[in-house]
Amino acid sequence: MSQAQTPVLPVTFRPGRTRVVLITMSVAIFVVISVVAVLLERLGPGERASFFFTAALLSGILALLSRPKVVADDEGVTVVNITRTRRLAWAEILKVNLRPGDPWVFLDLSDGTSLPVLGIQPGIAKEAAIRDARALRALADSRGTGAEQTA
Repeated sequence: MSQAQTPVLPVTFRPGRTRVVLITMSVAIFVVISVVAVLLERLGPGERASFFFTAALLSGILALLSRPKVVADDEGVTVVNITRTRRLAWAEILKVNLRPGDPWVFLDLSDGTSLPVLGIQPGIAKEAAIRDARALRALADSRGTGAEQTA
């Protein structure tokens, strides 16, 4: 088994195919519901507005679902999940986990907690997620607490 290549920093990991599907669906849903609101002649102004509001709400939810990413730089990692963003120093990351059946990567942290990382998920693109998880693991191993202990 070959050692994972350590990527050049800064690097961003995100579920590209999933993001494309979600953004495409977001636009399609907004357009379809808006067209229906315009074409239905019996709708009053309030009902029409509720159609547009519903279209915007559904599109916004899909846009939020397409937000996750992981940005690694020299100082650490920024984990952007659906509604929260967390900045971690390399020393805080003890282990990068992507076990068979996991929906996304989990980071074991020095405070004893585990942080889900939705920016690397094997849903549609399993091979890309495994490659990204290995690259993030290589970065964490070379820059985190493991590097300090062996130095």
